[in-house]
Amino acid sequence: MPKMNTQTILTKVSEFMNTQVPFQALLGLEITEFNPARGEIRFKWQEQLMGNVPQRMLHGGVTATALDTAGGLVAIAGMVDRLESPTEAYLMERLSRCGTIDLRVDYLRPGRGTEFIASATIIRSGNKVAVARMELHNEEGTHIAFGTGTYLVG
Repeated sequence: MPKMNTQTILTKVSEFMNTQVPFQALLGLEITEFNPARGEIRFKWQEQLMGNVPQRMLHGGVTATALDTAGGLVAIAGMVDRLESPTEAYLMERLSRCGTIDLRVDYLRPGRGTEFIASATIIRSGNKVAVARMELHNEEGTHIAFGTGTYLVG
């Protein structure tokens, strides 16, 4: 199998997640930035994402999912960045073992807007575990929620 460089890997993983992960597609999540320093996803308001109908607010589970996805991205990017030209098979094996260990979400304001942006930065990236800090804003920059996620990466 041919070996891949970090940027090729991040591009392939991003394309896969944007097109092949059913839950992400259902929510309309799209990866817009994916590197070891920062992960970002965006999604548009949809009626199906409403959690509080009278107030027309984003469901808290959607908020948590968006934050978790952004945190997972930056954690995975850090893991990929430490690999030295892995084969595609080895990369897929490593990715299959990645997952969320812990997620904390603090809801600051009602989730209202036409577009939502979840971003994440890495706090610590180790060989086995990574920790990320995430934020969710709407298109006007209103800070809706933040979180901390711990991810298994090795």
